[in-house]
Amino acid sequence: MELLTMDAHNVVNLSDLELEILNIVWLIGPSSVREVHEVLEKTNNVRYTVTLRLMQSMHHRELMERDERMKKHIYSTTVSMEAIQDQLVQRMIKNLFGGSSTQLMKHLLDHHKYNQEELTEISKYFG
Repeated sequence: MELLTMDAHNVVNLSDLELEILNIVWLIGPSSVREVHEVLEKTNNVRYTVTLRLMQSMHHRELMERDERMKKHIYSTTVSMEAIQDQLVQRMIKNLFGGSSTQLMKHLLDHHKYNQEELTEISKYFG
């Protein structure tokens, strides 16, 4: 399956629950609604019908594809985690940091505690 690149409209309209559903499917792979719901309900007070409705909506919006060959439909994502991250970060830079990625970096460095492993990883980007 070739993962699609997302247009900004689809990503802008993702709810927190939809993002969580995508994260679950990225983590466990193609899944039934029941399988996704079992993970989702561990951290959210959400009914099965809500999970079903959201996954059907995401399929309709082409964020997920659905294999209907068996009684239990299996959903998989049509977009990569990186594509979603890129779109959301670009939106955040534009709307919260006046289009300045430098301001985002300053904010991250000023307001987040990093362990030594993270600092070592970050320093690789600065030569």
